[in-house]
Amino acid sequence: MVYRTVWRLDSLALICGLVLCWLPNSQPSKEVVTNEWHVHMNDDVGIEVAKRVAMRTGFSLISPVMGSEREFHFVHRGLPKRRMRRSIGHTRMLRADPMVAQAYQITGFIRSKRGFKPMQRGVPLANGFKGAGHINNRHDSRTPNDPLYDKEWYLKNVGQAGGIPKLDLNVEAAWALNITGKGITTAIMDDGVDYLHPDLWDNFNAEASYDFSSNDPFPYPRYTDDWFNSHGTRCAGEVAAKRDNGICGVGVAYDSKIAGLRMLDQPYMTDLIEANSMAHKPELIDIYSASWGPTDDGKTVDGPRNATMRAIVNGVNNGRKGKGSIYVWASGDGGPDDDCNCDGYAASMWTISINSATNDGQTASYDESCSSTLASTFSNGKSWFMDAGVATVDLYGECTLKHSGTSAAAPEAAGVFALALEANPALTWRDMQHLTVLTSKRNHLYDRSEKHNWTINGAGLEFNHLFGYGVLDAGDMVDLALHWRGTPERYHCTAGSKKEKNHFRTGEVLILTINTDACKGDDNQVKYLEHVQSFITLKSSRRGDVTMFLTSPMNTTSMILSKRPRDDDDKEGFVKWPFMTTHTWAENPRGEWRLSIIFDSEQAQEGTIFEWTLLLHGTQKPPYANQKVPGSPHSKLAVVKREHQGPNFRFD
Repeated sequence: MVYRTVWRLDSLALICGLVLCWLPNSQPSKEVVTNEWHVHMNDDVGIEVAKRVAMRTGFSLISPVMGSEREFHFVHRGLPKRRMRRSIGHTRMLRADPMVAQAYQITGFIRSKRGFKPMQRGVPLANGFKGAGHINNRHDSRTPNDPLYDKEWYLKNVGQAGGIPKLDLNVEAAWALNITGKGITTAIMDDGVDYLHPDLWDNFNAEASYDFSSNDPFPYPRYTDDWFNSHGTRCAGEVAAKRDNGICGVGVAYDSKIAGLRMLDQPYMTDLIEANSMAHKPELIDIYSASWGPTDDGKTVDGPRNATMRAIVNGVNNGRKGKGSIYVWASGDGGPDDDCNCDGYAASMWTISINSATNDGQTASYDESCSSTLASTFSNGKSWFMDAGVATVDLYGECTLKHSGTSAAAPEAAGVFALALEANPALTWRDMQHLTVLTSKRNHLYDRSEKHNWTINGAGLEFNHLFGYGVLDAGDMVDLALHWRGTPERYHCTAGSKKEKNHFRTGEVLILTINTDACKGDDNQVKYLEHVQSFITLKSSRRGDVTMFLTSPMNTTSMILSKRPRDDDDKEGFVKWPFMTTHTWAENPRGEWRLSIIFDSEQAQEGTIFEWTLLLHGTQKPPYANQKVPGSPHSKLAVVKREHQGPNFRFD
């Protein structure tokens, strides 16, 4: 069987069985039961019939689920919004209705905003490796008149606030081509957007916006004394703050539109709120930007539930008229004691996971690392420089210099992607990932702990465990997007599985191998890799001390799980958890894959791995054979095209 592009929604059993329908591997005690239900009708009945069913069973209809004619979101207003016990009688009442096929009471769970520092009130209007910088050095001939532009070092770094000149997003090179995000809408999935802000008003897409916390079309942030709900507004300003209006700063894609999807401001998140947000108006929204996720406490293992996973799959299949919605995710702020491969949103192959760097090229103290991170943007510089934060808009018409964390990194990436989509509206969700890999730069990025060095994979692509393929370069991405000819069809191969029990303990290295022909001779063979997933079921006496490494046939090693000192779980472990790596991008997958499992602990620990299934995702045709190489013959595209013509990629 050939699975084209991604699995379709009518194959949900396959999605749950082979890909992922995430269940939490920890924090079950934090789940609560809400007074809301997910109701499945027998047929496509429409909203009016659903209203009648809700009325006669004592419920109220909130909305369809992901625009469905068969699935609906009900609420029972006579019950507490949160409780610890399920309302079995109300579920039976719904299931007894002749129109209802199934009904599930919805649980609540914790989702946290990414952010290093507590929210602070805004201000009034008014030595490492020195790698290569930009290849494309065009400049916008005019300097924006916005008062904070010279503070936006992530747009144009001239050394302000202790930064390194040219360590920035190189947006002026894109602007010089008159590429400014026109016609593109980015949805900020967050705690709301202050769309009355004079720097956002002209670029606010009201038609594409919604408040899923209050169920109305006005996603304005709820007031708090500490300005905690400024998060989404700040992110929106990074993407689309207006240029040359004398207010605050400038967005990366300052002529693009932003939509506000207020969905993060309630005591508990639910699967249906997430799903409806990620499936909202895919015909109007091009990019969905998320700066939140499971709690960054170094011990949580969690990800999207069933409906949310279906929404993401539907988005990449059908969003943007079949070209696929772009989902951008902040990799997390758990620091070196956490691993974003334990975050099912950031580690999904259908999202673009973005880490952050400081203005002098180092890792921030809160940066998580993982092998699923694709690239990086910027968060903040050193705290002793007053203007080293990310400058952007703030609530109530004000501005701030204090935005930070990977919260700031994800919307910067969304802005760069908006520029690429204006340059070439035909780009698919996969094209965007390929462009990210090929145009991101090492620049001056380095790991100050010196644990994670830059490495070249078997296809000639340089990557880093912390930064992915480097910092986004808007000028080069737009250049390549203008000439981009699309990528070949994508296939999926189950390379093999080990299902016998294997025990391991402190002081030993357990090595498992799978030798694969990558489905050679079958319709779904894979010759050139994109994503690689290792589905692993494992338990140990201390989960946080388990580290795992995956080595490809071309000898590229990815750390797919790092030590998490705060994770003391000894019961849940990992259950079919899909650890993902992007480090083997464009490699030949045939040959021996090696999984190494090691306890990083001075204490005696023991564990058992029950299953390892290896999935390969990629193309049969060389992905870049038909691409024109703009600029330098030493660009990543030129290098990998030469590698694909070499002896390691002869498949006869």
